[in-house]
Amino acid sequence: MRRTDRERDAAFAFDVLRDCEYATLATVNADGTPYCIPISIVLVDKSVYFHCAAEGRKLDNIGKNNAVCISGARHTKLLPHKYTTEYESAVAFGKCDIITDEAEKISALRVICEKYAPGNMGGFDEKIAQLLHRTLVCKVTIEEITGKANM
Repeated sequence: MRRTDRERDAAFAFDVLRDCEYATLATVNADGTPYCIPISIVLVDKSVYFHCAAEGRKLDNIGKNNAVCISGARHTKLLPHKYTTEYESAVAFGKCDIITDEAEKISALRVICEKYAPGNMGGFDEKIAQLLHRTLVCKVTIEEITGKANM
């Protein structure tokens, strides 16, 4: 990291991933070019879960090379008078796997819904019954993580 004065520890970085509204998932296309897409994540222990449709470029990429990078930010504030931005960020590297165990899949979806739709959990079981068969859940096992802040 070039700006070591802004470097934060792993606990800080995990907190950022836990709190961020969304993150960006980076994968590698078959031709070696990068591909990234915003995703809604939850952090459980030291793993990141996200859900997605059962097909798409990110899944094609993960199927060929499951090494991924996730970045997230929180507490951002533009400071145009100083030509800078306040922020807290995290970058994590790991391996992404599609969850096949139904219990783990439902548990991850419950945590995702508790984060993004906490006032609508009454309908969770009904939605799971309707959509579980066509919803994929991915788990990124984090191998390396860094945090950074400019506050």
